[in-house]
Amino acid sequence: MKDMSFEKALEKLENIVGELEKGDIPLDATLKKYEEGVALARMCQKKLDSARQKIELLVKGEDGEFVKKDFEGDHDED
Repeated sequence: MKDMSFEKALEKLENIVGELEKGDIPLDATLKKYEEGVALARMCQKKLDSARQKIELLVKGEDGEFVKKDFEGDHDED
């Protein structure tokens, strides 16, 4: 599961959620699907966190030149 792409993991997670929402699978299977979904959700979050740390924003400085700036999460633009 570690080598799975974010997109594939998210697609699989969405399928599991759809199956669970239908509610027509036995309890044991539901628990296994739930556990798999939690693992996929954690993996997706970990990949997002990792990507977020790597993102750099290009910002135009006062002199008109572009400067690299680390991504710091949510920004409120003035």
